Amino acid sequence: MTRLVTARDETDVLELTQEVTADPRIDDLVEQRVAQRLRSEAVHWRLRLVVTETCMMGVLVFAAGSLLGHPAMLVLRASLMVAGSCLATGVLLVGLSAGTMRLADRIRRRLGR
Repeated sequence: MTRLVTARDETDVLELTQEVTADPRIDDLVEQRVAQRLRSEAVHWRLRLVVTETCMMGVLVFAAGSLLGHPAMLVLRASLMVAGSCLATGVLLVGLSAGTMRLADRIRRRLGR
């Protein structure tokens, strides 16, 4: 069940926001936590995308091989090899991307930005 937002609710949120932003330490802490959560969610979404693309590539290779009339075991092996290599390279890419972002954050912190 969803709740309708009223004008009073929006006013309460605005008042709370103004109270919280009065202290810059709280504001910085909230920003850090939100940034950390968004980074972790971004990695999860990238992994979901890799898994989806892996399945699509495996199914496409299997469908193409089957439509061309190749032997079933040959097509199955080829589709599994394509899916496996797609998964491995995708996970490697996501891992390297996450590692590079961590390294960039460390460098940015050391330089004081």
